[in-house]
Amino acid sequence: MIEVLRAGPLTTVQDQGRPGWAHLGVPRSGALDPGALRLANRLAGNPEDAAGLEITLTGCVLRVTRAVTVALTGAPTDVRIEHRGRRRPADVGRPLALPAGAVLHVGPARAGVRTWLAVGGGIAVAPVLGSRATDTLSGLGPPPLRDGDRLPLGAPAGPPPPVDLAVTRPVPDEVRLTVHPGPRHDWFAPGALDLLCRDAYTVGPDSNRVGARLAGAALPRARAGELPSEGLVLGAVQVPPDGQPLVFLADHPTTGGYPVVGVVDDVTPLAQARPGTTVRFHGPQR
Repeated sequence: MIEVLRAGPLTTVQDQGRPGWAHLGVPRSGALDPGALRLANRLAGNPEDAAGLEITLTGCVLRVTRAVTVALTGAPTDVRIEHRGRRRPADVGRPLALPAGAVLHVGPARAGVRTWLAVGGGIAVAPVLGSRATDTLSGLGPPPLRDGDRLPLGAPAGPPPPVDLAVTRPVPDEVRLTVHPGPRHDWFAPGALDLLCRDAYTVGPDSNRVGARLAGAALPRARAGELPSEGLVLGAVQVPPDGQPLVFLADHPTTGGYPVVGVVDDVTPLAQARPGTTVRFHGPQR
């Protein structure tokens, strides 16, 4: 078991998500940076698709009831292990051996937003539609962690790899996203996509796992009114009536009525984008 002593504002169970269910109205969900969770799992000796924890911004405190190997990736943070009155610092990006009863302190992110924690054996909550991921929009999967929760662990799959340190993705000062024309780009005035790629935007404070809300130059419409709801995909850049773009992330809805001006091919950099982070779009390289 893992005992949650302090859950933090939004710590969720995540894996590689539940792709293939969009036709039933179920988004993929899963870790906002799937590669970071895969790396953490490899460092902990797990299969890459094992479930771990996605920890948001202010960290968390956990106690393990058996000896385990854990690993953290993602945002840089201070990590501390307590056991029998002794404290020792630990590192992100390497396997960490925790004895039974040890307490793991994951501190606030020094940069970026999210840290991913893998535990030997994986988090063994019951799967829903083949995944243990928490979907914060639909409510599928386990709820976000609360103080006092106890999470079951699976059987270890093997020993951790013999590495001293793994290089993790750096947190960028500025996010650059490749955008392709969307299915409703003709609903916007000529040059709207060029405007999106020319001006800088900033991440808004109301961003979350559903989407990154951006502030900047409003994208002018060529058509008034709204669409009947139609399908949405990961990375869709939807534009509400105020003209401010919204980039959909892992927990996005599967349908929506606002027009989609473009689609981003890789939203992973937004996983670490704090409010105020600069975002720039560019077209695909030719």
